[in-house]
Amino acid sequence: MIHIYTGDGKGKTTAAMGLALRAAGCGRRVVIVQFMKGRDSGEISVLRSLPNVTVLRNAQDYGFFSRTSEASRAQIIAENNQNLQAALALPADLLILDEAVGAYTLGALDTAALDALLAAPSPKRELVLTGRDPPPNLIEAADYVSEIRKIKHPFDKGIKAREGIEY
Repeated sequence: MIHIYTGDGKGKTTAAMGLALRAAGCGRRVVIVQFMKGRDSGEISVLRSLPNVTVLRNAQDYGFFSRTSEASRAQIIAENNQNLQAALALPADLLILDEAVGAYTLGALDTAALDALLAAPSPKRELVLTGRDPPPNLIEAADYVSEIRKIKHPFDKGIKAREGIEY
């Protein structure tokens, strides 16, 4: 089954990581790829400590893709594609592609590889994609689409992301 967690609200990654904990707690093999992210976060520290969870992510935090240099963009794309291929080579009962929707729409990920994965989903593996504004082809491929809508957020008042809450 294919899941998409989308919307402009806080909690898409949190929902995916909650599913990772549930699956890992039931003895399932979990592979998590975080695209476009490199900064450490609390949930990743815990998930990495679990024996049946593998986490792949960028070597560093590059910031917003649209604000990076061409050289940094090339590095991000290379890392994203390398992490996707590494993840696909691992056995997984649950494969989480965090921020794959954004990487896909920005061209920061091999869209053909993701399209092929969606076109022939494994019946033995749950696949989760997170990110804002998935294109129609991703929504069509999904079995679950959950939208997390922002009604109010502290960022709107200038409050920065807080450790342990937003990351």
